[in-house]
Amino acid sequence: MERAVRVAEQALIEFEIAVETFRVEVENFSRLHHQTLGPMYARLDELDASIAEARAARTGDPEDLRRAREARAAVQPLPGVEALFDDWIDSDGLSPEAAAMLTERPVQPPQRVRPSEEVRRLYRELARKAHPDLGREEGERKRREEFITRVNAAYARGDEGLLRELAAEWEAGPAPAEERLSESEELYARLEWLAQRKDLLSALARELEESAIGSMLRLAPEDPDRLLEEIAEQLRGQVSEREAELATLVQ
Repeated sequence: MERAVRVAEQALIEFEIAVETFRVEVENFSRLHHQTLGPMYARLDELDASIAEARAARTGDPEDLRRAREARAAVQPLPGVEALFDDWIDSDGLSPEAAAMLTERPVQPPQRVRPSEEVRRLYRELARKAHPDLGREEGERKRREEFITRVNAAYARGDEGLLRELAAEWEAGPAPAEERLSESEELYARLEWLAQRKDLLSALARELEESAIGSMLRLAPEDPDRLLEEIAEQLRGQVSEREAELATLVQ
């Protein structure tokens, strides 16, 4: 029974690592999509409205005038207060950008969808060593939870230097207490908790995979950063085409 618990614990940790790495990719992709492509989409909406208005001014046709009004109405207005705060919150609470502003640290948005291979390796090693599920006593679990929260934040930013510092800190920290042999009832309870935790993680994984951003990431599982570049290239082409069209209408 004790061996079965240990196997289940390790399997759950590996599953949590996989879910966390995908969650970071989804959130980074969402942020970079908004930062990189948002202005291009806004520019396209503005050009579509200007083209429709220029065409309506030329023809005076009621249908063209209606289309121009609809196109102008579709242009994204200035965000309200609620929208301004949307980007301050992510699944871990305050986003890194919001936390940086509140603590007067420089804002460091993600540079890539997927952290580098070395960052991923460091994160996986730390998560396997320091995971809260490996703590038997309440105090040890709390210490691990606080530490792994810092590890997750460093991983989300792709901060290799900080992950190395955290690895050294963990190695220098107190050695885990020797585990005592659990009673059968405790082992059964542990297995039941692990099964419940797995169900929760499975639901989170499905939610991430079925989200709009998660669906986009599945289009480029090997190189999500390249997907952003390809979309940006397509949008730049559309902007150029719309600008040329508008120029012919206003001559």
